Amino acid sequence: MAASPASVKGVIGPLGSYLTKLGFEVYPLKVGWYNSVLPPSFHLPYPDDALAVVVLSTPAMFELAFLPLLEQRGIQKPSDPVDQCVQHCVSTAVSQSCPELKVDVRYDYELLPNRKPKFLAQTAAHVSGAAFYYQQSDVTDQPWAGKKMFGVCIHPSFGGWFAIRALLVFEDVTVGSELVQPAPPDCVPSREDRIKLLEAFNFHWQDWSYRDIVPAGQTYSERQKEYFSTPPAQRLALLRTWGLLPKEDAQLDLSPLEQSRANGHG
Repeated sequence: MAASPASVKGVIGPLGSYLTKLGFEVYPLKVGWYNSVLPPSFHLPYPDDALAVVVLSTPAMFELAFLPLLEQRGIQKPSDPVDQCVQHCVSTAVSQSCPELKVDVRYDYELLPNRKPKFLAQTAAHVSGAAFYYQQSDVTDQPWAGKKMFGVCIHPSFGGWFAIRALLVFEDVTVGSELVQPAPPDCVPSREDRIKLLEAFNFHWQDWSYRDIVPAGQTYSERQKEYFSTPPAQRLALLRTWGLLPKEDAQLDLSPLEQSRANGHG
């Protein structure tokens, strides 16, 4: 269905209103913005003018959504508890805010049969204007002598204290010129700071120093830091010590993929 500006707001408004209360942010984009910067093998199979939304979790999500869901015994093993929380929140938001629309929901942890991710989360955040995706190509006169350096997104308000959780494609909603692509805020503009950021992310990611490359208005609470610093296989045991899971749920049965995600993607 072709969407007027009002109907685009009618889609994004209720969705964002629901998720914001749970510690998420939503940013609209056109599928074409995303596809235009990627090779065909990573393209989303939708028209360029199809409406999409990228969903981020802010530091508040842990206390506003994750812990309350645990207290309600809403987490089922063996899959990752935070992934379950995100899926619960997003799916509920979609069903309540736009039940009549066909929505392709892709989570950051999902893979296609060819083992490629269902969407490239950092690219989606960048093209939507949510967060700047700092990559090796953004550094002039690189000091790494050809070494591969992985990129990372930085949020203007939260620095690195956030996560990209999902991409929603509204399959039958198309948008025109009323949706203008915003530039992501370049909050790490200097070459020196970009080098510092990429080296902290690639070489010292476990100390989380890259998250503080810019002053953050809000960071993870101490309890949230403890959770994401705990290896995934030990997180249910930690939740049990917090009194949020019964004793019999202390062991987390992880797949090889989940095991490889040590220290999590919080």
